[in-house]
Amino acid sequence: MARFGAAGSADDSGNGGTPARRGRATVPPEDADDVDACREAALRLLDAAPRSRGALRDRLAGKGYADGTVEQVLDRLAELRLLDDREYAESVVRACMGRMMGRRGVLAELARKGVDRPVAAAVAQEAEERGLFEEAAWELGRRTARRTAGLDRDVRRRRFWSAGGRKGHDPETLRRVAAELLD
Repeated sequence: MARFGAAGSADDSGNGGTPARRGRATVPPEDADDVDACREAALRLLDAAPRSRGALRDRLAGKGYADGTVEQVLDRLAELRLLDDREYAESVVRACMGRMMGRRGVLAELARKGVDRPVAAAVAQEAEERGLFEEAAWELGRRTARRTAGLDRDVRRRRFWSAGGRKGHDPETLRRVAAELLD
């Protein structure tokens, strides 16, 4: 049994012809309404890595579990405090601060990781009130200033603005940092 057949033919992994991740085929559950099996799958996923409710919902649905069963399992995990989107979002914000990201970048990262918008907005607002995005912009400015020392002023500013924009910082903060560190 070959993993990849002739061009355009499906393999035997049961997932529409695409190769299975890490060599394992996705096998639909025997019973899409089996709460115990769904809970075990959820716990295995959470054991591998922390996840948001949305990401876990998507993964369990992708394994073939019924929406009602998935919601029942997610509610129980949240009740047991094994699944907490707010706590997860705060950990993502901490990781983003290590990467010197701004508010827009953090919100995009939270959305990518399946955190609901209201939770993401609340956590980002708290981070902004604590000055985390401002400090991240200043750290980015200091690092850019060190890395570009000796280069033309316009080149230094352009590199800082490019990095700040990619990381999701707001223009007013970038303007203040550039004026103080790169002029």
